[in-house]
Amino acid sequence: MPQFAANLSMMYPDMDFLDRFEAAAKDGFKAVEYLFPYAYSPQDLAARLKDNGLQQVLFNMPPGGIDDASTLSAWEKGDRGTACSPGREAEYKAGVQRAMRYAEALACPRIHSMAGVIPAGVSREQAQATLVANLKWACQTVRAQGLDVLLEPINQRGIPGFLVNRQDHAHEILALVDEPNLKVQMDLFHCQIVEGDVTTKVERYLPTGNVGHFQIADVPLRHEPGTGELNWPYLFDLIDRVSAECGWQGWVGCEYVPADTSSGGTSRGLSWLSAKP
Repeated sequence: MPQFAANLSMMYPDMDFLDRFEAAAKDGFKAVEYLFPYAYSPQDLAARLKDNGLQQVLFNMPPGGIDDASTLSAWEKGDRGTACSPGREAEYKAGVQRAMRYAEALACPRIHSMAGVIPAGVSREQAQATLVANLKWACQTVRAQGLDVLLEPINQRGIPGFLVNRQDHAHEILALVDEPNLKVQMDLFHCQIVEGDVTTKVERYLPTGNVGHFQIADVPLRHEPGTGELNWPYLFDLIDRVSAECGWQGWVGCEYVPADTSSGGTSRGLSWLSAKP
């Protein structure tokens, strides 16, 4: 089986966020990820990691905003990343700097830069040119800290108008940016919705060295493996096999909403972890 990281933004929804670290550790997870850390001090988060023997393996850059208040309200206001938005470069750069501070405190090796929704009145070409320029700046800025920047294709059913939706498009952008610390965040939930043929995508892209992280959730309802249409025992075996062949040693983030959100529901729903192909 691959090595899995609990996504604390989605798993354990019956608990306060800071209590989810202990719950994940008790369920056997050795690593965590989540969307945004910015509502909490990096010191408090680092203490939760240390106290529970957990690694932080991923979090997102701010979805928008230039200061504390606007960063914390950006998601609720509808921001889904500013990287492709002409005229918001100062926000994007402020977000990169904020993410770097948290990454240092949390010893986190990778941060996700959401490409964003194409703004009204902006052409796809202009949005992509802005994205490429911003990603290049981000990669060069964080390189000295040893960080990877991740780019994730996201389906438009979940985020209408999102610029990057397909694996091939994400890898094309990597080639345009041409920075070694830019990687693709390969979410099999989004991949299945947009293009399917997941086996071929894993076999094609994982050996390139350009996939920095996986995420999983079953389709169509974004619940845990075994609740939808994908054959997870087969896919986990596939990831293991291809990883062994190419030397990939990354993490698989469990970015799903448990089907049972009642008290203890996340833990009860972890039977998929013992599934065999």
